[in-house]
Amino acid sequence: MAEELQYDAIVIGSGQGGGPFAGALAGAGRKTALIERSYVGGTCVNYGCTPTKTMVASAQAAYIARRGADYGVMTGPIRIDMEKVRERKRAIVELWRSSSLEATLNTKGLDYIHGDAQFTGPHAVEVTLDSGEQRSLIAGLIVIDTGLRPAMPPIEGLAALEPLDSTSIMELDSVPQRLLVLGGGYVGVEFGQMFRRFGSEVTIVDVASRLLGREDRDIADAMVEILREDGIEILLDTKTLRAQHGARGGLELTVQTQSAERTLSGSHILAAAGRAPNTSGLHLEAAGVCVNEKGFIAVNDRLETNVPGIYAIGDVNGEAAFTHISYDDYRILKANLLEGGSRSTSDRPVPYTVFTDPQLGRVGLSEDQARAEGRSIRVASMPMRHVARALEVDQSRGMMKVVIDAETDQILGCAILGIDGGEVMSMIEIAMMGNLPASRLRDGVFSHPTLAEALNNLLS
Repeated sequence: MAEELQYDAIVIGSGQGGGPFAGALAGAGRKTALIERSYVGGTCVNYGCTPTKTMVASAQAAYIARRGADYGVMTGPIRIDMEKVRERKRAIVELWRSSSLEATLNTKGLDYIHGDAQFTGPHAVEVTLDSGEQRSLIAGLIVIDTGLRPAMPPIEGLAALEPLDSTSIMELDSVPQRLLVLGGGYVGVEFGQMFRRFGSEVTIVDVASRLLGREDRDIADAMVEILREDGIEILLDTKTLRAQHGARGGLELTVQTQSAERTLSGSHILAAAGRAPNTSGLHLEAAGVCVNEKGFIAVNDRLETNVPGIYAIGDVNGEAAFTHISYDDYRILKANLLEGGSRSTSDRPVPYTVFTDPQLGRVGLSEDQARAEGRSIRVASMPMRHVARALEVDQSRGMMKVVIDAETDQILGCAILGIDGGEVMSMIEIAMMGNLPASRLRDGVFSHPTLAEALNNLLS
């Protein structure tokens, strides 16, 4: 019989919400167990933000090097050493991973348990350790932060080809000759542009009629224009029918475009058409925790499941799958459970940045969303080629767009597709947080020449 251990709290998963909350619980004197089956830090540190943005920087360096002549800087042929790119990525991940683990192990009152967890009751968890030994844990408070994993699109023959996903593609030791990307979302466009800059021929295939389905049509079209300018083939309104090995080697996708059936040939396929929640192995039914039809754990605006004392935070609850949202989930639980607060998710903004080049920074309502809500709005937009700073550094692709309440002059949202778009978006988000009307930004005095001063013209 497994040893039974009593805790005040159990946290399953050490992502950007679970790890900090486990530390906060321990710091508040709560005897806490933190269970992790992989690496401390979750997706962000190990498979997401940190490694991908490290590789995006390498791709950006290659792009700028090839453009040297545009700036009057003559360079020779550019060669990509993917083993070196991978080594740099691994080193930075290991730095964050090891420091996170060290901090966790040194937290007084926190027991770090490496193994697989599953529920055996509403407040009981069994952990299978790496050694095969089992431990039974019980606690009145349990927090689930198990995140997501890449999903396999339901395409005939695809699984048998063992396509790359957003994790395995970062472990390649050579540049794919021709990369076929299934999915035109944020993962697909980031990796598609990255590997185009490393030297791959790239085709992005998406069944939707626009790239980046959350975005307004003009923003999505501007992104398509940028990627096509980079030499990426974009196939929209295109259904992938099946995948198979090519007759002469390589891999093939049979797709149905609006006009005809086509066969796409490639050396590698990247499946980037979605992610699935890590809930199937938790035996949530033993605890009575409800999930939706896609397996995400259902929570209310205080991150409570249907079972008292059990919470779900981060990507696994089906809310916006961003690191900063996971971290804010931690802050909500900390405020409510440790500080007597009453925070909720109902009124928080959901900013995000797509790390293409140029970046796409988004926060608040899009034009489509605002009109769907029946709001009276005005829209301010401007191409980046009208921004002095962007012209000076020869990075003038993209556009800026702000949605404004026509009656109150309050900014409802923005999309900045341009150089440092995430930083400019964050500046506008701060204005939104302070209820600063658009006219105040329009009339602001900003340093020249900066991207910030573009707001003067954008909002005029």
